[in-house]
Amino acid sequence: MGKRKVGALEKVDADLSNLQNKIRRDPTSYKDDFVKQYSQYQSHREIFLQAPSSATDAGIVSFRDLIDFTSHVADCFPEITARFADELIEILTLHHKDLESELREKIVGSLVLLRRKDIIDSSILLHALFPILTSTPSKSLRTLLFQKILSDLRNSNSKTTNHRLNRTIQTVLYNLLASDRTSSKGIWAVKLTRELWKRQVWTDSKAVGIMKEAALADNQKVVAGGVRFFLGGDKEREEAEDESSDEEIVDLGRLKHQMGINKKTKKKARAMENALVVVKRKERKKKQPHPLNFSAFHLLHDPQGFSETLFSKHLQNTKSKLNLEQKLQVLQLVSRLVGLHRLTIMSLYSYFIKYLTPRQPSVTSFLASLAQATHSLVPPDVLEPLIQKIANEFVSEAAASEVASAGLNAIREICVRQPLAMNDTLLQDLVMYRKSKDKGVVMAAKGLLGLYREVGADMLKKRDRGKEAAMGLKVGEHKERRFGEEAAGEIEGLDLLEKWKAEERERKKLSGNISDGNAGEEDDEDVDGWEVEEDDESDDSGGWINVESDTEIVISDSDDETPASKRVKIDTTTPRQEDDKENAINAATELEKRTSILATTRILTPADLAKLQELRLEASVNKALPVSQRKRLAQQQQARDKRHADDPLTAAEIEGLATLSKRASKAEKVTLAKEGKGDREEHKSTQAIRRAKKESEGKSTTNREKARKKNFMMTLGKAKGKQKKSLVERGRVLKAHVERGKRGGKRGNKGK
Repeated sequence: MGKRKVGALEKVDADLSNLQNKIRRDPTSYKDDFVKQYSQYQSHREIFLQAPSSATDAGIVSFRDLIDFTSHVADCFPEITARFADELIEILTLHHKDLESELREKIVGSLVLLRRKDIIDSSILLHALFPILTSTPSKSLRTLLFQKILSDLRNSNSKTTNHRLNRTIQTVLYNLLASDRTSSKGIWAVKLTRELWKRQVWTDSKAVGIMKEAALADNQKVVAGGVRFFLGGDKEREEAEDESSDEEIVDLGRLKHQMGINKKTKKKARAMENALVVVKRKERKKKQPHPLNFSAFHLLHDPQGFSETLFSKHLQNTKSKLNLEQKLQVLQLVSRLVGLHRLTIMSLYSYFIKYLTPRQPSVTSFLASLAQATHSLVPPDVLEPLIQKIANEFVSEAAASEVASAGLNAIREICVRQPLAMNDTLLQDLVMYRKSKDKGVVMAAKGLLGLYREVGADMLKKRDRGKEAAMGLKVGEHKERRFGEEAAGEIEGLDLLEKWKAEERERKKLSGNISDGNAGEEDDEDVDGWEVEEDDESDDSGGWINVESDTEIVISDSDDETPASKRVKIDTTTPRQEDDKENAINAATELEKRTSILATTRILTPADLAKLQELRLEASVNKALPVSQRKRLAQQQQARDKRHADDPLTAAEIEGLATLSKRASKAEKVTLAKEGKGDREEHKSTQAIRRAKKESEGKSTTNREKARKKNFMMTLGKAKGKQKKSLVERGRVLKAHVERGKRGGKRGNKGK
């Protein structure tokens, strides 16, 4: 039987994709064909709405194809398809539970396509999809709707921030959480807000307000999602930003080299064009101003009220349904808010008492939370019982070394934030643990001792103060701290920068590198000269000297004034000790004056600030340990300086010194050694490394290396030919080789 010929009109009717292509090219000529297909869609829709659950498979397939066809060409006939989007939304809203899965996905995809063609607005699409997301029992449909909603919000904010749409959706999410606090539907508001915060689509305080409402909900999953956002949302955003910057690394030089050597094809040309587009996009991104990404903690409205409500609702409330892990996360959030914003919640500290025991699960997390909740405005009377409880429970001769080191480290972290919480007797007892036989306990005790040498040397015994602290107490640099006292704003270590600059000028003067045209050095010298002249003028004019008490006149060494005999104090110290003390006080006064002058007369450049950080680090290390141990301490100090004020104190940092107490197994030692060495490949020769580097860069190899990789049968004829050469031929070849070497190779590259 021969093949039946199909007419042109029958082909058009049967092949919707062909008709779709033709309509896109010439809508006017195929308007009647589209009207015919659209009427079929209307009839299929009416049949389907009469009995959605009893539709046949053939009817569902044809209905799905007609929906797909109409959505692709709806922009060509806007008058005819004016009700098309509303009809799809009606079908999806009323019958999403009864629809067949492929038909349901096709309707959702068609709505998204209509949004991309600007037939419907984003707000209409999102208002249609979001209620279905929170109510449908189908997991596959929820996943699809979440992806579509997220991608539409990202596309709407890709070029410029769509504030109107963002406000609308944020209001919907906030009302979803606030209307019913016990419902689990709020988890979708949490997921959507967290994902948009991570991708930096929403970075304002309204997004933080949504998560604040989620953290105060009554549903456990919603509370856990809101709390985890505050504890880890900023870190996720930074990691996502780093991943997006790393994934677009393109070696343009390698591609150009390959294009010049290899065969030119359209595929490689397209790859080169795409690489150029990526490079240009990266260059534009570099030139754009860096966005101000504030932490979620800083965008909170009323952190005091939020912290009190969290603490009273989820921690103090005996009817709370949260488990221990969830309560610990809430406690970490409250403690971070208290420490960061310096809030006052007195009942929080008494809450810690029952958890400060070594037998408590996750006790190091409780210790870290207590340290985070401590700041300089917390009364020492509130913290002193807690420190005493930690010392009694953790730090004793009977306690294990890991427990003792964790307790000492926790006490140190608390005292860093509030040094007045420690009393003399307990401090002297804890410092004695530096003579322990365990390394972790010794390091923790030395850390506590080093802290109080800086902030409270008068609480230590004379033998424990150290040289620097003893001299500071003698001169008067170390003053007793008072509760609530704030240090005056100044640049720490500015005297070190002044000293370094003076040494650099002296060194350049001695080496003769300073010329008259060096304006920068002349400015420095002029500043120094100006300082001396100002000092001389201040000495001559008695009206500018601030005299606070008679003791300052006694220690003054000015020639114009002669101290009266009534002001001479009878002291048991020798004259030499008095001279040393006066010199030290005068040196400190002069240094303070020079520092203030440098701070008020010079603008520090970024290079100066970098050098200042380096000098501060070096000074803190030099006064702590001898030369043999300075390098390791410098690395630790640098790691502490890099830590931001918003970074949390983790349980791993409390347990840090406890790892020194337990003996590691052989496998742990090998793992630790490999971590220190980084990612290393197997051992290779220098030539193999160079060869691998050439191959990675797309460069070619030498002829000798290519000959090594040739098939043996290809080189067999040449080898046999060499064996058959006569003595005369060998001599001729050698002679030609010598002449070619004299000439400079085949190309004669030897210089004449």
